Amino acid sequence: MPLDALAQAELPVSAGSSSANIPLLDLRAQFGEIRNELLDAVTRVLESQCFILGPEVDALEREVAEYVGVEFAIGCASGSDALLLAQMAIGIESEDEVITTPFTFGATGGSIARLRARPVFVDIHPDTFNIDERQLEAAITSRSRAIMPVHLFGLPANMDAVLAVARKHNLAVIEDAAQAIGARWKDQNIGSLGTCGCFSFFPSKNLGGAGDGGMITTNDPQLAQRLRILRVHGTRKKYRYELLGINSRIDALQAAILRVKLRHLDHWTDGRRRNAETYRKLFAEHQLTEQLTLPCAPETSFHVYNQFSVRAPQRDELREYLRDLGISTEVYYPSPLHLEPAFAYLGYHDGDLPNAEAVCREVLSLPVYPELTLDRQQAVVAAISRFYQRGTLKGN
Repeated sequence: MPLDALAQAELPVSAGSSSANIPLLDLRAQFGEIRNELLDAVTRVLESQCFILGPEVDALEREVAEYVGVEFAIGCASGSDALLLAQMAIGIESEDEVITTPFTFGATGGSIARLRARPVFVDIHPDTFNIDERQLEAAITSRSRAIMPVHLFGLPANMDAVLAVARKHNLAVIEDAAQAIGARWKDQNIGSLGTCGCFSFFPSKNLGGAGDGGMITTNDPQLAQRLRILRVHGTRKKYRYELLGINSRIDALQAAILRVKLRHLDHWTDGRRRNAETYRKLFAEHQLTEQLTLPCAPETSFHVYNQFSVRAPQRDELREYLRDLGISTEVYYPSPLHLEPAFAYLGYHDGDLPNAEAVCREVLSLPVYPELTLDRQQAVVAAISRFYQRGTLKGN
């Protein structure tokens, strides 16, 4: 699969038929609302001809740090690199172990393996889809160095429990917050609770750029300094290599675009949360709440709904039915990482992590973007209702 196809696999803006009238995500609608602000920001950077780091990146880092509620934010080239750089800065090395979830995007486990460390996968809660903190201690060995909880789909993992285990065993906590900017665990912002937080600005994220981009947040000044060095080939002074680093800098153009979008993020989050509640009411009205398992929304968490993911019987047939009606959906994720070929060397087998495996067979993400209209949500739910009614009629 070519690289651009891989990117599209994570960005199904027009998933299904190109003529779909209800897309999974409508970035054109978002652009239409802030077009002039974005064009002004891009023009400002083009006129400055300052493209690598510089004042736009500095400003974005300050603004994200303030938004998340941390002392430091360090921009990088992608959310994947944010996870990689965080581990490099902490000192994760070959044969170290990092405990994480198998129900996530490949970059979570891949960033660990790329350092020749070992991903140790722990099963998930079947309702929240997040790592089951009750299984963490059993996964800890003498080689364990960190826990990497994923705040999947914008719902925080149980950070009280994760942090308690980490403190007990002297482990770092790297928050994979790629889908969760603006989310809160109790009254604390995601990305401010662990050793560091890692964010993605991929276009499909709640705060998405016009390409790749990422950010690491931390309250540790020494860690922040190492991150700033590591992202620029391990240098502070040109051609003076203090550390073995990489080239992972967020572009000034992306920073300028993200600064505009950050001003609108809370409004967009309100729209996603409103649409999620509308779905709950509509599914209840159509008597589908026993047929489908709706996303969990614990009182301890402020969910930002990067995805609205249901568990659906006959998931694949339902998705095909909706696609034929022009309703786009996506499967995040069709297979857990512990069963993917790239991680076969770890020795996991089918049945080892049953909750993650079961969820992968049933999960389906529906459109929930903030510009989604009520009539479109009604059409989505009505179509799902017809699908299951059709199945009942056939059964009779």
